[in-house]
Amino acid sequence: MNTPDPSSTYLSLAGEGRGEYTEKKSRFLARAVPCTTEAQALEVINEARRQCADARHHVYAYLLRDNHLMRYTDDGEPQGTAGVPILDVLRKRQLTDLCVVVTRYFGGVLLGTGGLVHAYTTAACQAIENGGIVTYALFQTFYIQCSYSDYQKILHENQRFSVRVEHADFSQHVALHCTCPAALFDSYQKRLIELTAGNVEFVLGETHYDCDK
Repeated sequence: MNTPDPSSTYLSLAGEGRGEYTEKKSRFLARAVPCTTEAQALEVINEARRQCADARHHVYAYLLRDNHLMRYTDDGEPQGTAGVPILDVLRKRQLTDLCVVVTRYFGGVLLGTGGLVHAYTTAACQAIENGGIVTYALFQTFYIQCSYSDYQKILHENQRFSVRVEHADFSQHVALHCTCPAALFDSYQKRLIELTAGNVEFVLGETHYDCDK
C-alpha cells in the first residue's frame, strides 16, 4: 500500500447536505453524503430507495479516491439526462469521496431532455452547497512525553504548527495525545527536539484525512 503524500489534499463535504427542486409537479429530492468506501455509497443509495420506495427514479453518482472509483445511473430516465449531469457537477467542482442521490417523484408532465438535466443538476447543486465544500488534508496523530518545565514552551509551538491536543495526562511527566497536519509534522518534531535539547519523546500514531481547520 502506498504511503500518502503528507501534503496531499482533496475536496469533499463537511457533512450531509440536502436539496429539493420542483418543476411541473415533479419533485427532485437530493441528498449528498461524504463516503470513503463503495459500501458506504451503496448504503446511501439503498437508504434513499427504502425511504422513498414509491418514487419513480433514484438517480445517483459517486466518486471515490479508493481505486479512483466512479459510478452513476440514469435509473430509467433518458440516457445522459440524469446520472451524467450529477457526475458532471462533482467533476467540475473537483469533489471526491462523495455520493449524491436524487430521487424523483414524477408529476405527470414530461420535462424533456433539457428540463431533466436542469432539474437533476439544480437539486444536486443545492445538496452539495448545503453540505459545505471543505478541504480535507492528511493529519498525523502522535504522542509526546515531556517535562513540566518544557510543557509551556511546547504549547506555544503547538499554535505555530497547528497542533491540536486531543488528550493530556499530568502525572510524573506530561503526556500529550496530539494531531497536526502531516505536512508540518517533521518541522514540528525538529523544533521540539531543538527547543527541549532532546528531552522530549515522540511516538507516532496513525494518519487520517480530516477537514483542514
